[in-house]
Amino acid sequence: MIELKDVVYCRLGTTDLAGSEWYAVNILGLEISDRRADAVYFKSDHRQHTLCYFEGDPADQTTAFEIGTAQDLNRAGATLEGLQRGVHYGTREECELRHVAAFIGFKDLTGNKIEFVLRPDTTAQAYHGTRDAGITGFSHVGLCSSDVERDEAFWTQVCNARVSDRIGDAPLMRLGTIHHSIALFPYHKPGIQHINHQVGGTDDIQRSFNFVRENKVNVTFGPGRHPTSSAEFLYFTGPEGMTFEYSSGVVEIHDEPLWRNRQFHFEPKGFCHWGATPNIAAFKD
Repeated sequence: MIELKDVVYCRLGTTDLAGSEWYAVNILGLEISDRRADAVYFKSDHRQHTLCYFEGDPADQTTAFEIGTAQDLNRAGATLEGLQRGVHYGTREECELRHVAAFIGFKDLTGNKIEFVLRPDTTAQAYHGTRDAGITGFSHVGLCSSDVERDEAFWTQVCNARVSDRIGDAPLMRLGTIHHSIALFPYHKPGIQHINHQVGGTDDIQRSFNFVRENKVNVTFGPGRHPTSSAEFLYFTGPEGMTFEYSSGVVEIHDEPLWRNRQFHFEPKGFCHWGATPNIAAFKD
């Protein structure tokens, strides 16, 4: 089994690097940690970066997960090759661009680009947001899936993810104690469905709700509270149509043998305790 530790970063192609940088800094509230000729890196916690925008096709989206050792990475590569996943072993230059010691890249059966990375860089400098968004760190991703049962089997049988809860057929899966690091949502094409950052509390959610509306950013869901993870949330639209989420108060699962995943309806009441209705394609039937 491939033992993953956590979700590490997302890489997003953009046709407007300057505009995406402006949004990440001024709306999302991230901090620039590095800049290249055709890419900008942003941090949201102790890691060197958790988001990278680069000049390229907006459909070119990658999610990376940390793996423990070089031996684990080699075993993961062999496992994926056995599954005919077309594994790419990162070159020295590609590793340097990602601020990792090594990585392998592949596509899942939906076509999502995934990287398993070894020793992603951390920094001694704390994250300092450019506005008071209250961000405490990058937490999880939603991935589109053309077959959630098949893709769930990959994450839970080939890899070490465990299902915490389901909304309809959509599994919310954890790698550690946090309720979920990966969520799969039915959709007709591959891609990152949403990117989540945790914030400090209710005041941060409400402050950002007003802030993004005042700045003419499209709010697509919330404020609300998820009945699955117990987190308060706010979803809104970013560059190239990407959905970003702030959330706070996510439950942690410590009694691993005692936890039983629950089934929620794939309708508004399965997504929100407070009655908010999502205007997000993958959250709709």
